[in-house]
Amino acid sequence: MASGQAPSASNAALRRAAAGFARPTAWRSLVQLLTSFGPFLAGCAAMYAALPVSPLLAVALGLPTGALLVRIFIIQHDCGHGSFFASALANTATGRLCSLITFTPFANWGRQHAAHHANWNNLDRQSAGSDIYSACLTVREYLALTPARRFLYRLPRHPLIANILLPPLVFLVLYRVPFDTPQGWARERRSVWLTDLALATLYGSLVALLGWQAVLIVHLPIMVVASILGVWLFSLQHRFETSRWLGHGDWSFVEAALEGSSYFQLPRVLHWLTGNIGFHHVHHLNPRVPNYRLSACHEAVAALHQVQGLSFRGGLDAPRLTLWDETRGRLVRFADAAR
Repeated sequence: MASGQAPSASNAALRRAAAGFARPTAWRSLVQLLTSFGPFLAGCAAMYAALPVSPLLAVALGLPTGALLVRIFIIQHDCGHGSFFASALANTATGRLCSLITFTPFANWGRQHAAHHANWNNLDRQSAGSDIYSACLTVREYLALTPARRFLYRLPRHPLIANILLPPLVFLVLYRVPFDTPQGWARERRSVWLTDLALATLYGSLVALLGWQAVLIVHLPIMVVASILGVWLFSLQHRFETSRWLGHGDWSFVEAALEGSSYFQLPRVLHWLTGNIGFHHVHHLNPRVPNYRLSACHEAVAALHQVQGLSFRGGLDAPRLTLWDETRGRLVRFADAAR
């Protein structure tokens, strides 16, 4: 169905079915806050307690603690969509609280992310921003570049750079300035500076109490682990082996949700840890469904059972798929482009 056309009766029914789950439940949201911040803060405390015994042990504890931070980021993500609480004020307050832990300006990131939800997997309306993880060129567009521009396009998308080196840089450094925020977004640009001020106050106080070495040894590993895991999850949400990208006016909301957004089949404990973001097809079908109802929506709506699942192995391979081959109708690696 071409973009702009009226949705079919079945698509309209599917969207109505998903909308039935777009109702946050206050007690479930509060429980999720407790089960996210509680274990995360306990992990931070354990790292500080381990420091005098073994700095290496403290750093090792950054792995599970960083993974818990991903769950807090999902709460901030939901608040940005207005789906975590029924109250807009509660969503904003909770999102800002999360931003002090995730190092991610709430208002600025939320508006940038809303633009992603308007155009995902749409070859005709690629974002002009700095997101290299949910956008791609076609093979034809890539081969039309000069060799120098091909190299510059490929370099930041090398798996080592895109998935290991860049994520901590983005969250720790680039998010400290409104580097890709339009000048007209005054509120969003202000949120960056206010977040920086709040972070300086919070972590400056920790440094004054505990010393800069302790704060660095505890919080740097947490952010490195969380950013790498989070960006990996983000990168496979729309670029995976069976994903469909549409252009030439063929894009449609429902088709892009069901065929261009991943259903990442994780063990239940990992769905819990990642805030059910593996049900990304449901999330794009209706971003107002809170993360703790995504699984129930998938199970209850029969049409969603037809979405092909992405295995854990497929999730590991997905970040290498960087170009859309219009001839073959699938995503390919850079190495496949000239074949």
